[in-house]
Amino acid sequence: MMNDIYIYLNIAFGLVFLITVIVGLILIPVLKKIKFGQNIRDDGPVSHFKKTGTPTMGGIIFLIGIAVVSFSLLGAGLSLSGIQDGLVVLVVLLGFGLIGFLDDFIKIGLKRSLGLKVREKLLGQIIVALGLGITAVMILGRGTDIVIPFSGFLIENGWRYDLGLVGFLIFTILVVVGASNAVNLTDGLDGLAAGNVLIAAVPFIIIALITAKEGIALVLAAVVGGCLGFLIFNRYPAKVFMGDTGSLALGGALGAAAVLTRSEIFLLIIGGIFVLETLSVIIQVISFKITGKRIFRMSPLHHHFELSGWSENRVVITFWLVGILFGVLGLLGLYGL
Repeated sequence: MMNDIYIYLNIAFGLVFLITVIVGLILIPVLKKIKFGQNIRDDGPVSHFKKTGTPTMGGIIFLIGIAVVSFSLLGAGLSLSGIQDGLVVLVVLLGFGLIGFLDDFIKIGLKRSLGLKVREKLLGQIIVALGLGITAVMILGRGTDIVIPFSGFLIENGWRYDLGLVGFLIFTILVVVGASNAVNLTDGLDGLAAGNVLIAAVPFIIIALITAKEGIALVLAAVVGGCLGFLIFNRYPAKVFMGDTGSLALGGALGAAAVLTRSEIFLLIIGGIFVLETLSVIIQVISFKITGKRIFRMSPLHHHFELSGWSENRVVITFWLVGILFGVLGLLGLYGL
């Protein structure tokens, strides 16, 4: 079975990559024709004004391939638990993708600049995340404990802490909603979010295989293929943006994979770039409200480096490299667990 799963992972990766490229070639001209273009914020970097009108909602391009291939392969020789785990991650990915699609469609299609109201978007995310937590405990038998990274260096089999049902459900909501919105904040430069999700998904494929969650590994392999295919169109200068449709979905999938593999805290390390981007926004807001001064030239963090004179490509590649380091560090945290 172990040899078979590697075959399935390669098939999932390759097929989704191919489908994403084909769908992109077809869909991007359509998005251009119907004028589903990105509106650039007036308070953003001046260099971004030239991106106005670039097609957005491009998350559809890779979500189609991920959904079709994952549904097709999950039943191909996987155990029942593997199928269930994979389907749950896929449902969370598509659930968050739907929320993002509605937000993008209202903003771009209906020309309402704010899209979904914050409370509407947050409520939808909480409902999907809460459904994940309940399913994980009541149906998948995940339990309510969390694993502490690097604790295997200190004690045999490491430390685990039981949150209890209510605590676990609250924690799940924080992890999944936080991951989704963190990826959304990171999606501000060409190729930045897609590349870093790809980089973060690889360690979670390894974690899923180690924890015998082959269905999750398969869906994440499809995510990697989709992100790589999307980068063909989204790398600088981007021909399309993923929009909330893509960023919320990808973040939700990473969060769901972390929850089901008991590696929620590992996500803070492996997804360190997303954490730094989110912290930069929080720090900036708190600093300005308290002192009237800004810590960064602009937040999220990638804009700070842009305004410090870095080229967009330099920022993106540097963040990719740092993301790889975070991924390796997160995997080291598995030692002895």
